[in-house]
Amino acid sequence: MSRFRLYPTSQQRAALLVQCGHARYVWNLALEQWTMWSRDRKPSPGYVEQARQLTEARTTFDWLRAGSQTVQQQALRDFDQAVRNFYARTHRQPTWRKAGQHEGFRIVGAQATRIEKLSRKWSRVLVPKVGWVRFRLSRGLPDARSYRVTCDRAGRWHLAFAVVPEVIPAPGTSGVVGVDRGVAVSAALSTGELLSCPGLSVTEQVRLKRLQRSLARCRHGSSRRQRVKAAIARLHTRARDRRTDWVEKTSTELARSFDVIRVEDLRVPQMVRRPKPRPDPARRGSYLPNRRRAKAGLHQGILANGWGQLVARLEDKARERVERVTPAYTSLTCSVCGHCASGNRENQASFRCLACGYRAHADVNAAINIAAGRVVSARQETPVRVSSKREPQRATFR
Repeated sequence: MSRFRLYPTSQQRAALLVQCGHARYVWNLALEQWTMWSRDRKPSPGYVEQARQLTEARTTFDWLRAGSQTVQQQALRDFDQAVRNFYARTHRQPTWRKAGQHEGFRIVGAQATRIEKLSRKWSRVLVPKVGWVRFRLSRGLPDARSYRVTCDRAGRWHLAFAVVPEVIPAPGTSGVVGVDRGVAVSAALSTGELLSCPGLSVTEQVRLKRLQRSLARCRHGSSRRQRVKAAIARLHTRARDRRTDWVEKTSTELARSFDVIRVEDLRVPQMVRRPKPRPDPARRGSYLPNRRRAKAGLHQGILANGWGQLVARLEDKARERVERVTPAYTSLTCSVCGHCASGNRENQASFRCLACGYRAHADVNAAINIAAGRVVSARQETPVRVSSKREPQRATFR
């Protein structure tokens, strides 16, 4: 998508929130009908039947009739498509939309083309039941037939056009690069570069911790609690914007510089799942420690470094040029002689081969193995291939 920043007035902001509430209300009603289905009941109504029910509801309720019928019907179409994607096993099950978290609606058709350019940096779009809303021209306007208006938790409004981006062409240099993703180092390249994803500064982290402590002391439903939550959301939004900017720039640079990009085939959603509880066999109803808090720190590091987002953008920009490599033992294998042992990696940053004495940064050594596409299937230390008195020789990999 191609996203622009919206700048509505106070009256337009209130009208946009009303439209978001209508779209969310219609979506949740359709989801309720779908989840109430059982084997002893008739099939849940589809889009055509739900559209007819929406027309009857608009004639009954004035507050629903005051909204845009285009927005409400499009919410039903989006839900119908979400159900189809779920049955096709390409997406997860549709979930409930909550106020403050899912604020947005979509416009499709002829109304999506009502856009006027005001100047070199500003344009305006005609939103149904809202009027002309200005937005910033940060790039060229795409040729799209639909757009989506959203509001994030920090209170910023955006206008996103649904377009398919063009694929970045390969440079034609036959270059291959391996990318090793980590927590201390966001991305290590086989060329020796160490890339770090920017996050919150030390001052911002201190402020975030102070705000979180203040939030714990606020009374639920108070105005002070809302202000503190908005301040916390602004800090999280700032960190997310920096991470997204770093991912976009890094993925674009890699797609332009190399013909083949190899990454580890990591299952990030499964890696950041909460560990299962461990029941205590001695005491019924009690549980043993499962290191959930320690694993939560690892989860935060993985998400803060954009592991999944980086690979997703690489596959979008360098289509059919991204290869996934089995990550088994890539950080314990020497990139020179191929010796695999748990003692090769001294700590998080240092790698020293016990067979040939090769020293390098641990993440760079792993990135070289990923670039070569090496897979080690051994479950124990590999034997030393050369004599301990002989000079290290480079092994041949096929």
